[in-house]
Amino acid sequence: MFKNRREAGYALSKELQKRDIEFDIVLGIPRGGVITAGAIAEVYSCPLDIIMAKKVGSPNLPEYAVGAVAPDGEVLIHERIKDYLQIDKADIKELAERVKNYINNQLDELRNSKKPANLEGKKVLLVDDGIATGFTIKAAVNYLKRQNIKNIIIAVPVAAKEAYLHLQESANEVVVLNVPERFYAVGQFYEDFTPVEDQTVINELYKANY
Repeated sequence: MFKNRREAGYALSKELQKRDIEFDIVLGIPRGGVITAGAIAEVYSCPLDIIMAKKVGSPNLPEYAVGAVAPDGEVLIHERIKDYLQIDKADIKELAERVKNYINNQLDELRNSKKPANLEGKKVLLVDDGIATGFTIKAAVNYLKRQNIKNIIIAVPVAAKEAYLHLQESANEVVVLNVPERFYAVGQFYEDFTPVEDQTVINELYKANY
């Protein structure tokens, strides 16, 4: 059980130091993951930025996620539906464009209109406050790989076992402090899992980079 997201970030920092893991920049996933990432950036005195991917629903059943969209508009389709769900590519493309615009508007607001960090050739540490399915973070990982980064390490306090195993195939390394047998929601592993406001994310980015 973690006290809160920041305490979890400090705990992750200790594990990263123990493993002698090196990185150039920390990327947090809004909103809660930015607090955990900020603690790591503080310990390592390194830059902090944000990355986001968002689920996209089926054109016929919006509440049913068929994939996840990255900031460049690329869609990662769920493996479980590729073979048996008839998807109209034109409809998905239109939906993905809307989601892409939403993502980039959100990133721009949270960065307070500052430019995103240049990631080319960098060793990236991707941080969230926990992983349930791992699907949207995988879309974020694929996006980062398209930015010609050097390598990527995923670091989270807690992850569902299946997600942890799948993500090991996506990143150069995955650091997780707790992979419980029984996982219902990320919040069950925190004493304080209060929702994070946009302004808190903006403040965290400002504090880390100025």
